Amino acid sequence: MNSNEGPGLARSLKTWIRLARIPFLTGTIVPVALGAAVAWLSVRAFNPVLFILTLLGAMCLHLGANIINDYFDFKSGCDAINVEGISPISGGSRVLLENLIKPKTAYLIALTLFGIASIVGIALSVVVGWGVLLLGVIGIISGYFYVSHLAPRGVGELIVGLNFGPLMVLGSSYVQTQRFTFDALIASIPVGLLITAILWINEVPDYAADKAVGKKTLVVRVGRKRAVDLYAVIVVAAYTWTAVMIAVKQIPLSSVIVLATLPFAMKAISVARRHYNDSHAMIAANLATIQMHLSFGALLIVGYILQYVWSFSR
Repeated sequence: MNSNEGPGLARSLKTWIRLARIPFLTGTIVPVALGAAVAWLSVRAFNPVLFILTLLGAMCLHLGANIINDYFDFKSGCDAINVEGISPISGGSRVLLENLIKPKTAYLIALTLFGIASIVGIALSVVVGWGVLLLGVIGIISGYFYVSHLAPRGVGELIVGLNFGPLMVLGSSYVQTQRFTFDALIASIPVGLLITAILWINEVPDYAADKAVGKKTLVVRVGRKRAVDLYAVIVVAAYTWTAVMIAVKQIPLSSVIVLATLPFAMKAISVARRHYNDSHAMIAANLATIQMHLSFGALLIVGYILQYVWSFSR
């Protein structure tokens, strides 16, 4: 093998990871795992093959949406004029802008990923029922049209919250139980709110570029300062919902461990309120929000597993 092939392959892999935003797959892993944990507590059963297929389909859908959205942001010129919001977290991958991957290639890969997600969804629907296929169709349509039609109309944040909250949690739970459950819906709300918070806070540095190309996200519509206030409301709502549901015994008491993630929430809100006009300083708020979503989701899952173990041992 040519000695240059190894480094070249590594660079190519890093470029695709950057375009697809692989680290953000935690936004898929958390709700899918949560749905399975809720189902496990509910029906006392867990099918690992079905879980892996569910995770595979959801991840392909997520990656396809990431790539197609980068493609549409490139085509609209949004990425080209966004010099303020550039960071490892916001401002897009800029892979297409730097001509590291051809736009047409990225577009075709995105469609391929959507195709794989569709095949997985059809296979699961044959095994467990039509419900999972319905949720998958909603996910693919909203993922494809997010940047081109949904975000400019100010509904993108709502769509992302629904897709990576209720839809994924309900879908994952459905695959295991063959029914939609109220328990899964209740558990999905805080996860949906916190993934919305990630998107919301990432849109603050992109404010000027989004506004310039007519991408009227809710952050553009309300302005940066009010957007940060609403961001705080979203985060507080996630914790409040969880606390109330624990109090009324709709979420296991063991899930109170999610409160250990409050320092991430306080840091993110504090930084955002002080530095909403400073894109570089906002990186700390973006990172804290991602950490909050991941750790909150992981601990919520642990809470359900602990409840299962305790109830099983009685």
